[in-house]
This record gives sequence, structure tokens and C-alpha cells, in this order.
Amino acid sequence: MNPAETYILKQPEPFKTMLLEAQVLVEQTLPEADLKYKWSLPMYFVEKAPICYFNITKGYFDLCFWVRDSWELHLDTLVTENRKFVKSLRYTHPDQMDAQLIVECVDEAYRTRKPGFTA
Repeated sequence: MNPAETYILKQPEPFKTMLLEAQVLVEQTLPEADLKYKWSLPMYFVEKAPICYFNITKGYFDLCFWVRDSWELHLDTLVTENRKFVKSLRYTHPDQMDAQLIVECVDEAYRTRKPGFTA
């Protein structure tokens, strides 16, 4: 099993459910995305361009995106928290997850993608 999948399956509930839901949404939206395990976290890439990563921290699921200068959607919804390039959607319970919002952010990450981790 891929270490990224192991990370997801080893999470306690409700985080495992949220991670699995996010995994399905990313993979349905971008079938060409590769799930890798970098910096001890599941990360999706298209070719060499990072799309998003999953993190469980401080009691919430952080679905993180590299928000490039050309990113236009949901800037008022994404959490910055003193991060220069990364913004995220945060969830503490599966009921909070908005599939349409997640898909739109994945599409926007794909649209604005480029290799590397800076803007």
C-alpha cells in the first residue's frame, strides 16, 4: 500500500472519513493526479505541479492548496494563517465538508498549477 494511503487509513474518526471523502473528490476531479507521500503527508501532483495536500493537525483536517497569484476563487473562504503561498479549507467534522467548494478549489489549483511550491 502507498504510504499516503496508509496515512489516510490510520487516522482516527472522524478524520479518516474526511480524508477518504477528499481523496475521492480529488481523484474524480483530476483522474490524472498522482497521490504521493511527501514531508510525511499525502500530496496530489499533476506531473510535477503540486495540487493539494492533506494534513490532520490541531484537531482539524486541513485541505491545503498552493494559491498562486492567478488564483481567483474562494479567497474569502480559504484560511491563510500567516502562510505565504498555502491556503486551506478546514474541517472538524464530515458534515462541514462542501463537495462543490472542494471540487472548485481542486479545479482552480489545477488551472493555476506550475511546478514547484512558490507562487
